[in-house]
Amino acid sequence: MCKNSPNFVAKHFQNQYKNHMTIKSLIDAGVKEEILARLETLTTASKAQWGKMNVAQMFAHCAHPLKLAISSKQHKLTWIGFLIGQFVRKNLYDNKPFARNLPTAPNFKVADQKDFEAEKTALISLINRFVENGYTPLEQKMHPFFGKLTAQQWAISQWKHLDHHLTQFGA
Repeated sequence: MCKNSPNFVAKHFQNQYKNHMTIKSLIDAGVKEEILARLETLTTASKAQWGKMNVAQMFAHCAHPLKLAISSKQHKLTWIGFLIGQFVRKNLYDNKPFARNLPTAPNFKVADQKDFEAEKTALISLINRFVENGYTPLEQKMHPFFGKLTAQQWAISQWKHLDHHLTQFGA
């Protein structure tokens, strides 16, 4: 196939961008509503397409980074974050979906059984609080692993994390 042919160009474009996504910011009200609507489709019977968590554990897991973002506590960069966080930070806010079965920070792991309704309600509350707070409190806030992020990077990474786990459960 000739490199200048329309078929070659189309095939190349599809291969190059097939694993790309449209980046969204959780602080956008429409995006928040989309996430909340997807959350509402989940039930206790929803099964993960990969990973070990059940849906209630996933809700609890997704709450951790939101709590980190809205906390007034100033976090310090961890030594492991200092060593490798800067090299993987762009994965938080680039246009590629998170890979499946990535390692999870020990303090974000949820192995114990959780109450579905309680965790769902808590997650929805955190999402609403994150959006209500807006960008200003996030400016140059330190992430303990990834370092300083802009407000936009925080908002994109929160959306991307939620999208990843909602996709994990088919929502």
